[in-house]
Amino acid sequence: MSEINVTPLVDVMLVLLIIFMVTAPLLVAGVPIDLPESRAGALDQQAKPVQIAMDRNGRITIDDAPVVDAELARTLANIAAQPQPPEGRRIYLRADRTLDYGRVMRVMGELNRAGLNRVALVSVGPEQQP
Repeated sequence: MSEINVTPLVDVMLVLLIIFMVTAPLLVAGVPIDLPESRAGALDQQAKPVQIAMDRNGRITIDDAPVVDAELARTLANIAAQPQPPEGRRIYLRADRTLDYGRVMRVMGELNRAGLNRVALVSVGPEQQP
């Protein structure tokens, strides 16, 4: 037999083509959020990040100062207007797990509208839960 059998090669190429066709749209679509890794160490940054917390009742605090919903957009615009560090302004968002998803997305929408796009969603690891 002097010919090369190309049937296995064609089979492998078709499987790879299907895999790439399925995974390529998943890589493009997404939400522009900077998520922390589960085993990440301390961040090397000079500036202190802005801490936004939402408790189980939906009350919002920015760096331990309470903010009402009506003043949130103006407060975030003031934060965005301040001079930024070279690595960009980082926002840490903490939300209670029982909180409505729509309320968290409303705060994230206000962050995006203010131009604060480096948002990290903060969670606790399994060993840190009470």
